[in-house]
Amino acid sequence: MEGASADEVVAMHARAADAAAFSLAEASEDQLSAALAAMADRLDDARVELADANAADLAAAKDAGMSPALLDRLQLDAPRIQALGDNLRLLADTEPLPRETPVRELPGGLLLIERRRPVGVIGVNYEARPNVTIDVASQLVKSRNAGVLRTGSAAIGSAGALHRLVIEPALRSAGLDPAALQLIGRPGREYAGALVRQPELIRLVILRGSGETTAALGAEAARHGVRVLAHAEGGGVLYVDAAADEATARRLVREGTDRLGVCNRVNLVLVAEPIADLLEPVLRAELAAAGIAVSAPPLAHPIGHEWALDDGNEATVTMLRVPDALAAAQLANTETSGLAATVVTEDAGTARQFLDRYRGTGAFWNATTRLLDGHKLLAVPETGINVDHMPGPRGPVTYADLHLRQYLVQPVAPPDRR
Repeated sequence: MEGASADEVVAMHARAADAAAFSLAEASEDQLSAALAAMADRLDDARVELADANAADLAAAKDAGMSPALLDRLQLDAPRIQALGDNLRLLADTEPLPRETPVRELPGGLLLIERRRPVGVIGVNYEARPNVTIDVASQLVKSRNAGVLRTGSAAIGSAGALHRLVIEPALRSAGLDPAALQLIGRPGREYAGALVRQPELIRLVILRGSGETTAALGAEAARHGVRVLAHAEGGGVLYVDAAADEATARRLVREGTDRLGVCNRVNLVLVAEPIADLLEPVLRAELAAAGIAVSAPPLAHPIGHEWALDDGNEATVTMLRVPDALAAAQLANTETSGLAATVVTEDAGTARQFLDRYRGTGAFWNATTRLLDGHKLLAVPETGINVDHMPGPRGPVTYADLHLRQYLVQPVAPPDRR
């Protein structure tokens, strides 16, 4: 479609996915499992080609001055390919959810059944992380949904190789229509905007990423009547209580900052006033040993500033003192995204105070916020993490969330048509 607008290009992909959607909707469970297992096998078979495509993306990104944290997101190395394959095999073996569940009998000899139906075509916009291409594709296959995928320009080469060498042939080998999963292979943010302007073709868009861009896409989707599952902001909170074990606090600081370009890393460290003079220097030393700077009062930025998105300053955390657990939870509620928070304490009563007051998506006691991840928590890949304050999918969104509920009423004993 030479000369076509972004909206026209996205609409073309959406129509192609829609035309092939029945292939997934009507597939047997064995076919879906076979497709996922074949993706895992083809990841192994295509390691050399995938490495070449990713190396080209990385070289171009370095030349363009991409920060180390973002380069880390872009990398598709052997361990990450291995992890993708392991996740695919795990998902292939995951017991399918029931497509129909009897609810109750109604008067007049009728039976109410709740059915799980595919959404149809789901749009997905995600940052320059090649591995997300496979994560998302696998979730769509498992949930029987077609999809239109769009990634950041820096990862187009890697994503294209994954789509061409892994996803398409795997679907074909399982007897499924490879057109059900489309990838927009053109660079440009205009395609992200077009993805949320197709209400007749794409009624749900998963926005995986963080920051102002995702928030703007969510607003654009609302103007066009397109529903989104958005991950607009991230950043984990670590509250170190007066009854904290020092070794545990030090460990959780290390675990929470092992990767700096991810949403569930420790972003804000809160220390209880009674132990601040003693423990702050210990935590600062732990961070300094990892090459991480501390931003402390007076702050020149909002308390919940997300360092993972601060190009060049990703290796930073904010550190503040708070009176107690209730104050820490309240600050986490009002000043951060509400993604995740950890309380570090040996006092069960204090832990319960914090956990009951905190309203965020993931709440942890003596455990790292890095666990807020579909695979780590639920043993299946995720399409993203939703932090909405409303009923529906919240936290890691997996294939189990990507369906429509339909109520079927039929006779308790359907007539025999023979």
